[in-house]
Amino acid sequence: MGDTGPTGPVMDRDEVDRALARLGAEHEAVETSLLALQDHAGRRLLEGAELTGVTVERWSAAEASITLLWSYFDAYTGALRTAREIRSRRRWSSREDLAELTELLRGEAVTVAGGAAALAQAPAPDGGPGRLSERYSLAALVERMNQLYATSLDMVVAADAVWSALPARIDLLAAELQRTRKLAHSVGVRPGEHPSGDDLERITRTLTRLRERVVSDPLAFWLPAEGSSAPGGGRPDTTVYDREARALEEVRREIDAVLAVRQDAEQRIVRLRDVLSRADRTLAEARTARGEVLAKIAATEVPVVGGPPIVLQEQLAAAAEYRRHAQWHRLSPLLESLEEKAEDELLRARESLTAVTAPLAVRAELRGRLDAYKAKVARLGFAEDPELAEKYEKARRMLWSAPCDLRVAEQAVLRYQHAAAETLGSPRRVPGQGGPVDRTGPGV
Repeated sequence: MGDTGPTGPVMDRDEVDRALARLGAEHEAVETSLLALQDHAGRRLLEGAELTGVTVERWSAAEASITLLWSYFDAYTGALRTAREIRSRRRWSSREDLAELTELLRGEAVTVAGGAAALAQAPAPDGGPGRLSERYSLAALVERMNQLYATSLDMVVAADAVWSALPARIDLLAAELQRTRKLAHSVGVRPGEHPSGDDLERITRTLTRLRERVVSDPLAFWLPAEGSSAPGGGRPDTTVYDREARALEEVRREIDAVLAVRQDAEQRIVRLRDVLSRADRTLAEARTARGEVLAKIAATEVPVVGGPPIVLQEQLAAAAEYRRHAQWHRLSPLLESLEEKAEDELLRARESLTAVTAPLAVRAELRGRLDAYKAKVARLGFAEDPELAEKYEKARRMLWSAPCDLRVAEQAVLRYQHAAAETLGSPRRVPGQGGPVDRTGPGV
């Protein structure tokens, strides 16, 4: 075993050469990373932006870390240069050179002196406040630089990701918002006159504030990925943007509905007039029928027929005015309401006509039943039966006289019906023949 020192066994020449090669490769990797960070678009934007909120706080710490990173790198470069110079003194390094190289390569031989401001803001390796000078081994210094690099890059990448994603999307949504506003104004959807107009104003204010805050405080809109230690692990928080995009989509649908009203308003108004006209004609028919029923049917409760609702005609006239003055946002809900009420009014008129003419339908049914039984009696040869003829004539007079008492007439029809059933169901002698003949009719 070779000589030992404070840092352990003294390294031999091969170990020194391997360590120098490894440290040289690490030096190149660190330098490449630092130059990439220095040239990162996000870092340049952070340097030139007027930051607020959490971003300005984290950027102050990141700037101090980046400044300290370069101090560490310079110290690392100087130590590596010194080690290479000692190794290059002679081809076969002496025991003293190897001991010095061992101390330089393995011991805490690197002293880093930083500016007070940088050291005060950048976190120390143990998490405590920074110091004016620190001593490191080269391996510990590389680890320390990796830590500072990762935290600084994470902050820069996060800010850059938010700036790359949100402002452009907000601008596109704002452009769509402006197009929607123009279209809304063309159909009369304006603030203070229509809820969608108020929504457009609110969305405009929200997007303006959102863009200003995203530009000045991007880290307020960053959601770190859980369990991820990679720099920039996470995604932009688009909650507010998504909410306003959905709100704008709802407004667009409302505008489309208003546009649809503008396109077919005339046809819908014509259809409304036709439905209301049919309802009026049906009510007029019901009123006429009621007079007929009162004249022809006795002892019957006939419902009163109401007149056409004036309010629907007034609303229809208002709809025509809205169309004439291109007030589509007011016409749209009015037409929807009117179409529903007009159909209800037509149904009411038809039900009224049915209720009024019900006694006439009952009389018609009784007349039909009476005639059907008479035809059946005649077909079976009993048309001249005096009892049946008397009952038939009595029922007929009641049904064909005015006013007709339906209750009395129905009883007369039932008496004729029962008499016919009894006659058709009993054996009868056919005139001109000696024996009885059984003529049985169908049951009632």
